[in-house]
Amino acid sequence: MAEELLLENNAKNSAHLTKSLLAVALLASLGSSMLYGYNLAVVNSPAQFIKDFYNETMVEIYDWAPDEEHLTVLYSLTVSIFAIGGMTGALLVGKLVTRFGRKGTLVRSSALVFIGGALMGFSRWCKMPAMVIFGRFITGVHSGIALSVVPMYLGEIAPKNLRGFLGLVPSIHICLGVFIAQVLGLHELLGKEEHWPLLLSLVVFPTMVQLMLLPWFPESPRYLLIEKGNVHATIAALKWYRPKGNIQAEVEEMQEEQRSLSSIQTISVRGLLMDRCVRWQVITIMVVNIGMQLSGIDAIWFYTNDIFRNAGIPDPYIQYTTVGTGAIEVISGVLGCFTIERVGRRPLMIGGFLFMGLCCVGITMSVLFQAQLAIMRYISVGCVVGIIAGFCIGPAGVPFLITAELFKQSHRPAAYTVAGCLNWLSNFTIGFVFPFLEMATGPYCYLIFCVICFGVALYTIFIIPETKNKTFMEISQMFAAKNNILEEELTPNGHLKLAMMNGYGTVGQHDEK
Repeated sequence: MAEELLLENNAKNSAHLTKSLLAVALLASLGSSMLYGYNLAVVNSPAQFIKDFYNETMVEIYDWAPDEEHLTVLYSLTVSIFAIGGMTGALLVGKLVTRFGRKGTLVRSSALVFIGGALMGFSRWCKMPAMVIFGRFITGVHSGIALSVVPMYLGEIAPKNLRGFLGLVPSIHICLGVFIAQVLGLHELLGKEEHWPLLLSLVVFPTMVQLMLLPWFPESPRYLLIEKGNVHATIAALKWYRPKGNIQAEVEEMQEEQRSLSSIQTISVRGLLMDRCVRWQVITIMVVNIGMQLSGIDAIWFYTNDIFRNAGIPDPYIQYTTVGTGAIEVISGVLGCFTIERVGRRPLMIGGFLFMGLCCVGITMSVLFQAQLAIMRYISVGCVVGIIAGFCIGPAGVPFLITAELFKQSHRPAAYTVAGCLNWLSNFTIGFVFPFLEMATGPYCYLIFCVICFGVALYTIFIIPETKNKTFMEISQMFAAKNNILEEELTPNGHLKLAMMNGYGTVGQHDEK
């Protein structure tokens, strides 16, 4: 039966974007990646209202009036607890995607959004600040899961020449989520004192749409074939995504990858970290994911209004300036999505980080000299916009994309667990520490971000190869030299001998002959 499905269509292998591929990319990102962006920015506009709520509740219930420093700590915890939830979710990714599949994990984890949204929505009515903090944590757990699973799912269903385009669709939705949060946070809309619980709880609506439609789409074909061994379901899923194409070559490529694995069991995080055959791949995802968050972008997303206020922008204009940056984010994300398959991953990463580093220097200089030159406040705003644009064009989505590309099936869940944990840990660090760092160092804190951006750009230049239009097997072979895998350890087609592997890359015992 499987052979009949393969042979019933003699068309050439389809590598163009189909409606099914685009629909699942948009749908998977809508209720997942967009919520991540929304939750990053949604606490920015109602910051003072949330602090006032904490203050009033503490006075009324506990007869304790917290000072400004305590309120800053509580608000910083509210902002950064989202990242702690994200790190918790990232730790669960490996087990969830192995047990439930990629699509199955996205569908099941959506229940967390309804729990978190309800907690935040009713917090003011219940007079419980802890509900806001715990609701942020729960939605963070969902984002931690989804932020890894969505690019993994899209990377596995996409043909190799569209993997970059589809891989950046989630980053567009992240930018769109930030923009929507900024627009809804305007004083004319939901940016009023009585509306902030509603603003925080609106995350349930896109998740509802995703939950109604995503179950109708097929599971990842690679998961179905390599991990479940279901050839018939794999072919049916591929024909759903490539309805007019002959998918025989793609099935054979998956089977070749399956044959290169002496074990189809998903490797553990410990096994991934101990595996010398993927050493540089692991180092790479560590560098790019930590660098992505410590580039300063989260500080700008979390504290945009404060940054513009410190730059001298009058208060009545700050919210509109913030919305303008959100529009720039969306435009930049779309630009990156439509250029990645043309220019490649490395140029977007290198250019993005270098431009962000230069803009960080610009912010420092503009704040230092704005007392002497009024134009410096506009330069400061321009540099903030530059950091956002540089980030959204490349670094926003490429790290998640290359995490899927640098590893084969058995190592991919563990790789996303490591990348996700480091990503969220760095996110938490910035969200919690930045207000105090800014108080201690002033505008010089952006020079720290500058050094990190330049460092990641240099690493990309000298270490990371271009993965555009390469199969997962070809990419793994590109790292063989860096990982000190000797030529005699490879089979004629460039793969590690099975005697040297347990799964993909875990070194075992040599056969004695």
